[in-house]
Amino acid sequence: MYEQYKKHLVTLDDRGQYRRLPKARQESKKTHLDFSTNDYLGLSGHIEIIEASIAATNRYGVGSTGSRLLSGNTSLHEALECKIAKSKNTQQSLMFNSGFQANFSTLAALLDRRVLGAKPIVFFDKFNHSSLYQAIFLSRPDLIRYRHNDIEDLEALLDHYACDLRPKFIVTETVFGMDGDVLPLERILLLAKKYQAFLYLDEAHATGVLGPQGYGLSTTVDLTEVEHVLMGTFSKALGSSGGYIACSAVIKDYLINKASGFIYSTSAAPAVIGATLKAWELVETLSLERNKLKFLGDLLRDMLQKEGYDIGHSSTHIIPIMLKEENASVKAKDALLKHGIKVSAIRPPTVPPHSSRIRIALTAHHEEKDLQTLLAGLMSVL
Repeated sequence: MYEQYKKHLVTLDDRGQYRRLPKARQESKKTHLDFSTNDYLGLSGHIEIIEASIAATNRYGVGSTGSRLLSGNTSLHEALECKIAKSKNTQQSLMFNSGFQANFSTLAALLDRRVLGAKPIVFFDKFNHSSLYQAIFLSRPDLIRYRHNDIEDLEALLDHYACDLRPKFIVTETVFGMDGDVLPLERILLLAKKYQAFLYLDEAHATGVLGPQGYGLSTTVDLTEVEHVLMGTFSKALGSSGGYIACSAVIKDYLINKASGFIYSTSAAPAVIGATLKAWELVETLSLERNKLKFLGDLLRDMLQKEGYDIGHSSTHIIPIMLKEENASVKAKDALLKHGIKVSAIRPPTVPPHSSRIRIALTAHHEEKDLQTLLAGLMSVL
């Protein structure tokens, strides 16, 4: 069967879709002006977080030694979950080893038709992350995809199924990681109330960045009148690793008993949890960094639009430069790297066909001069 796998790789290469690992970094020191990282607040190298990670290792050892249900539950895990729930205005929260695992395991468990008593109907933004799609492929509900961030389209579809008594779910991100646009959450919330739909919000790219204290867009509205689950990650703005689900006490107990990604995985290492706990505590003190991130995003969008670049509907620290074709995106990324500028080339299947782009991710460590350097680099290669 090796030949079949090799043939598939050749096909990918011919399409310009072959993926290769980038050159490995030898240390944390940056060698390029980096616009590819999700370390939005620059916390991955924060001294207090590093010290907290070391302290956790000294106290608990290197590994957690088992799943949370066996030997891997520590007071650090429980302290972090308590803080997340308080910050997210939910009764409880539950940690997973990655954001992908959190989405895949949680959504698949929630959509179990044997538990719900009927095949659920899922109203699903077309631009949702792969981890959410994988949960759909596993659980096989009736999937109704609506046009990206199109609330009128979503409402029309919900209205079409209004008389269908099966359980209904609305699944969407709050900040879309490849497009940098933001969910109109208040309008979504009204629809969830009107049609009695369970609301599942992926806050991976909003955690640490949006909300009065940086704990996500969901903290700006009252969600108590709808059944809901909030997902987020530690691996982006928090600079650590892992994911979380913020939810009701009932949902937490259900996931502990039903989410296979939680039940059968060794829990995260104490070093990771110690670092994440410190990062979570720091987030609410970083309003200046969030304001700077917003300023840089607004400034760069203005600079790019004045030069005629297509940046889609971005309104955050994530800014795509739409090039449409895959080869053009890869060539632009490689050319920018030769200028000392690191960006991401995003291609199908991560994004729809003919929507390949360069993805610019800003961080609080960038300065205005860095944006000027980026723009000069872009203008020299595009």
